Amino acid sequence: MTTAQPLGPPQGPSPYSLPSRWTLLVAAALLAACATQTPAPVPPTGRPGAAANDFSPAALQALRPAQFRSTVGSAAQARDRMELDRARLRGAVAVARANPQDTAALRELAEGLRLAAHYNFELDTARPALLAALPTLDRQPPDVQRPLLTAAYTLYPQDAAPLLRDLLPKLSTPREFAIAAYTLLRSRQPADQALVRSQLVQRDTAEPRLQALAQALSVAEGHAQPARPPLADLLALRPGFPVVFSFQRPGRQQMGLALVRQADGRFVRRSDGGVFHIAQLALSSSGLPGTITLGNTPQGLFAIQGAGRAATNVWIGPTPYLHSKVPVEASVADFEQRQAGAAEPGWSLDRYRALLPASWQAYPPLQEAWLAGLAGRDEMLMHGSTIDPRYYQGSSYFPGTPSDGCMVAMEYWDAAGTMVHSDQLALLQAFTNQGRDRGYLVLVELDAAPRPVSLAEVIDAVVQAESRL
Repeated sequence: MTTAQPLGPPQGPSPYSLPSRWTLLVAAALLAACATQTPAPVPPTGRPGAAANDFSPAALQALRPAQFRSTVGSAAQARDRMELDRARLRGAVAVARANPQDTAALRELAEGLRLAAHYNFELDTARPALLAALPTLDRQPPDVQRPLLTAAYTLYPQDAAPLLRDLLPKLSTPREFAIAAYTLLRSRQPADQALVRSQLVQRDTAEPRLQALAQALSVAEGHAQPARPPLADLLALRPGFPVVFSFQRPGRQQMGLALVRQADGRFVRRSDGGVFHIAQLALSSSGLPGTITLGNTPQGLFAIQGAGRAATNVWIGPTPYLHSKVPVEASVADFEQRQAGAAEPGWSLDRYRALLPASWQAYPPLQEAWLAGLAGRDEMLMHGSTIDPRYYQGSSYFPGTPSDGCMVAMEYWDAAGTMVHSDQLALLQAFTNQGRDRGYLVLVELDAAPRPVSLAEVIDAVVQAESRL
């Protein structure tokens, strides 16, 4: 992910004292932008358990923007929070630079680096501590390796690459190996591609993250890829159920677009007759591919299982989310939108493919959601945002705000923290306007382009799909 330079003038010493390790860990855990509702405390991973779906379609239709207050608070409170987090980041960096092989210090650094990515600040401050930790990272447990390798990919790929060339063969777990390999592929150097391939063939290529890595390596090496099937065929998917279609760019560095198809096969219209659509960003703060923990939302088919509210994550905000699930996370019965029977079939790739239109069943990119489910990804939701877009001013996806793997709609808040407008609320109401809250999400990437996805790029396919009814 290309990250904008920190905003504002160079920062001087913080006026805040260094926090304890515990307060740093708790504060940064709250940053997981796709955690869901639960009355229990947020676990150390920052990903609470799944929520109950507590909004009926009628309740969603009755919601209005003025009812909502930002969970971050007022603009002044958001600034205060950011400065406290800045101090926490600096404290973590100081401890790690003094103890570059200490596991506890590196855990704190990992949380500090998440703050750096979230706010897009203090990148130069954090760089030396991360680079000092990389050469011996194989001696650390995987839960320490993952966030530090993720930060290398996201924030410092060019600086990290020379260190990762020696480290890559020493990484034994598939996820951590894949993150380091993706970072090397960002160099676009044939030697790095050859290194990744030589290491990949020595490992379990049936492992889902490594399957996805092999596909990405093939693309990087310039091998021909299958053509995208007709978009109109995809828009006719799963007749009889409402469907959200999320169209994104490869790499997710531009804003995407979401449309809603009703159960009758027709797309939701606005009051003026135009096709309903909202801007939606499916970029994670890490920018990693969709099979990696906290990576971008994967391409493919999701089951939507109602709506809920994220009670433990201030960055998602108070607006309900649509609960979208990948295979394995959701059962076969959930995907087939029926009650589970006494003897349920297990998941298989063929069963997943059978849910897609015939022309799309052999299209590898749309199998990413299947691989993500096998890899254990979950809680990739459609939600709003209380994050200040100005953190990312200058980025190609501005004014979108990244998440931790979800699909984020624009929301606007006044200085007092009251909602002014919510695209997320509009999406919820478009999806449930016929009284149903169970259906599907399809995320698909269109052609690469240096601009947001526009309705003009998909309207012909919409018209074709509707003409078949």
